[in-house]
Amino acid sequence: MAEVMAYSKHYPICRGLLRPLTFIHSRECDSAGWSSSVARWAHNPEVVGSNPAPATITTMQSMQRSFVRNLDEHDVLKSYPSKFVNEYPHVCYLDGNSLGRLPKKTIDVINSFLTNEWGEKVVEGWTDWVDEAEHTGDLVGRSALGAESGQVLVLDTTSVNLYQLAVAAIKARPGRNTIIIDAANFPTDRYIMQGIAKQFGLNLVVIDNEDPRMSENELVTPELLQKYMSDDVALVSLQVVNYRSGCKQDIKGLTDVVRSYGALLLWDAAHAIGSVELDFDANGVDIAVGCTYKYGNSGPGSPAWMYVNKSVQHELQVPIQGWFAQENQFEMGPDFIRTTGMRGFQIASPSLLGLRSVQVAFQMIEEAGIGEIAKKCQTGTTLMVDLFDEWLEPLGFSLGTPRDPNLRGGHVALKHPDAEIIARAMRSDIKVIPDFRAPDVIRVAISPLTNTYEEIYEGFFRLKELVESKQYLNSTSADSRVR
Repeated sequence: MAEVMAYSKHYPICRGLLRPLTFIHSRECDSAGWSSSVARWAHNPEVVGSNPAPATITTMQSMQRSFVRNLDEHDVLKSYPSKFVNEYPHVCYLDGNSLGRLPKKTIDVINSFLTNEWGEKVVEGWTDWVDEAEHTGDLVGRSALGAESGQVLVLDTTSVNLYQLAVAAIKARPGRNTIIIDAANFPTDRYIMQGIAKQFGLNLVVIDNEDPRMSENELVTPELLQKYMSDDVALVSLQVVNYRSGCKQDIKGLTDVVRSYGALLLWDAAHAIGSVELDFDANGVDIAVGCTYKYGNSGPGSPAWMYVNKSVQHELQVPIQGWFAQENQFEMGPDFIRTTGMRGFQIASPSLLGLRSVQVAFQMIEEAGIGEIAKKCQTGTTLMVDLFDEWLEPLGFSLGTPRDPNLRGGHVALKHPDAEIIARAMRSDIKVIPDFRAPDVIRVAISPLTNTYEEIYEGFFRLKELVESKQYLNSTSADSRVR
């Protein structure tokens, strides 16, 4: 077979990325578009039967793997995986949506901070460090959020920031007594909203987007949200990319609906940042929060971020009034007088070690370009969906993620009645790292700066063999509270 043609620098996101089994040239495409004539796989009924011969199967797999390797060869981000620590290259790490890999540069930067800054300068270092949460926020904003400077802080945790901005938003809409969240939202977000509703005696409305009769793949459409809105709504809280299904919500459309009622929409972008283009300023987002340790590759427990659009900063007062938000911080005055700008949302001293990790990782995102990162996410998840169709659906899996690449983030939800034990066996028996989410979802992700396409292909191939052989039923992997 002739070598696969050079792949366009613009990643394809057409359905049928890996449609075996013959190699053709095609200009056909769906609305996503091909930038030029590129290599495509097409179904050949003369080759594929209901039970092809083993030799044919081997040839198919060889052809597919060659195609995937060609994707890697022409990947404009192909230099990045080598910039991360990878002690076990035989492991297929498909869990970057949960915790990203460690950039090699982070090790040097942290060591330098310990010895050359903290160790050498001690308290004098605060002259340089005091505004670092704001400076790092500007980096995160321009590299990944589509935000101009002066609208992002990197600090605290996603949960703390969510509570802070949720309460501030509710207090900014006095006389309104309703908050809205969806049933498929991240558990902490739901629990926080439940607590806030109880604390302030508010009406908590939950959109049941887990009901397939109401929503497909947990999507909350503007039309669905419209049914719940009224002039009594103060706050709506949604995820940009849902933690379980991986569906990507319509940021602008939903924000416009909420704003038309005079309410505020608080976005949680924890499972989106670093994998999709967010364009917060252009989409008219008012407030948002998220983490930095998933596609952000900033490390376990790294500080989170909050975004507050300049147009609403003067309206919002967070409930925890810390000394960093004080107008004349070092005068230590008796009463709180809030300063202007994003520092008015800061509680206290940031984690400098955490900020340095964030700086390294988001400088890499800025260098790579969030546009190219998002393209690779769409190509990688399309590859996953095609491999699901070819290998996993016949084995009893179903797809819990939208097929339209514009409606998903960087991970795909594979649903199976035995998902939990399969996920454990994947880790212990075949060295493929996913995660499990109740009740029946195995999440697999492409982290564009750390994964290769072949790593995804290999991970799916091992999963197919694991389930096909039913080996997972005999797995003796140890149970863990972490899944």
